[in-house]
Amino acid sequence: MQRYVLSCLLAVVIAAPAFGQTYSPPRTPDGKPDLQGVWSNQSLTNLTRTPNMALTVKPEEAGELLKNNPWILLAQSEEGASNLEDGLLEDKNSDRGYNTFWIDPGVSFATVKGELRTSWLVEPADGRLPVSPAGQKARADAGAKKRATIYEGPETLPIAERCLIGFTGAGGPGMLNTIYNNNYQIVQTRDAVMILVEMVHDARIIPIVASKADVRHKPAVIKPWLGDSVGWWEGDTLVVETVNVKAEQGAQGQIILSDTGKLTEKFSRASDGQILYEFSVDDPAFYTQPWRAEMSLNKRDESVYEYACHEGNYAMEGILGGARILERQGRENKQGPGIFGPSAPPPKPKAGQ
Repeated sequence: MQRYVLSCLLAVVIAAPAFGQTYSPPRTPDGKPDLQGVWSNQSLTNLTRTPNMALTVKPEEAGELLKNNPWILLAQSEEGASNLEDGLLEDKNSDRGYNTFWIDPGVSFATVKGELRTSWLVEPADGRLPVSPAGQKARADAGAKKRATIYEGPETLPIAERCLIGFTGAGGPGMLNTIYNNNYQIVQTRDAVMILVEMVHDARIIPIVASKADVRHKPAVIKPWLGDSVGWWEGDTLVVETVNVKAEQGAQGQIILSDTGKLTEKFSRASDGQILYEFSVDDPAFYTQPWRAEMSLNKRDESVYEYACHEGNYAMEGILGGARILERQGRENKQGPGIFGPSAPPPKPKAGQ
């Protein structure tokens, strides 16, 4: 596994475009850079990083850091959970909703501007979100509300469980990578850009205006899922400004915005195979300072298939019925340990690994 991770890291660095080289992007009939296609942010790089971790690392350093990555450790633990040679395929993690056969977060850090990055966040320099006390309270309240559901009806189940928007913030704004389905399809016209998010089939329809001065958002009382986005071109960069994000999204991902918060995204074609994707947040109510992140969207010569989620959701009746039984018994509705719950210990490395 270690050798495999290191070889993947080297391949990522070698394949990355040399940032700063003059690049002439393909263009649409109206002369704008052509952002269309299928792109992916699959990576083990996260939005934030621990304070003692540098923003950029060498491949050898990245290999050492990723030895303790929870997804890699989880895969190793499950490799040892069943012995194929004994003819048994015992599931020793029966309370886990997913095992690593079904997930696809990647095996390496991302390359951004030609550098291996350990976080998307570049400002502040410590790699931590500068959340204010009010922002911390809002996040805690959103999480408590999510955990406190008593399953009274379909509307009280979590947003991701109802397949309304992608969990962990895949749909954005700030489009973050997650454990699988990290693909995005961009379709572009003169007047609009559509970003199809593979995770839970979100589609961002972004009207394009002539300049920032022409931006007109909907009234603040209208808060669409994924917010109210309007875009414009600044040279060869598509800029998208989003406001009025639903408060319920705060419990879904890592980015929470207040009623007055604003998130700005920038899409710049860096090479035939990569888009530089930047996003920044200006929200004095929930953050002590503005913050900024950089990410690479990498070209995929594949199609995005329908994410059916759980259409029909036949388990809903059982979930609600089980909650009623627990109520009659006077018992608490408690969730299991989830994907990071107890599991088998990682296998011992074999000779030569």
